[in-house]
Amino acid sequence: MKKEIHPKYHDNAKVICACGNSFTIGSTVPEIHVELCSACHPFYTGKQKLVDTAGRVDKFKQRAAKKEELSKTRKGKKAKKAAQSIKKVAKTNK
Repeated sequence: MKKEIHPKYHDNAKVICACGNSFTIGSTVPEIHVELCSACHPFYTGKQKLVDTAGRVDKFKQRAAKKEELSKTRKGKKAKKAAQSIKKVAKTNK
């Protein structure tokens, strides 16, 4: 085995979760920041928790609302044809 090619191993590397929980493990990095741990992960806690990373849920809700609003303002083919025929009749009656 070659010497000095392996990273330094830290026996007491600290893991810090976004929920505030922290614990120590062995790692090549002295400090690790994570979003989920066993204290807050839904699989271990049994609670459903929505994790919003970078506002993705909000962005999805905005897109869905915009799409629904567009569908309300759009007219179907029959409604468009009816409107066109009304315009033609109005022009001929002038």
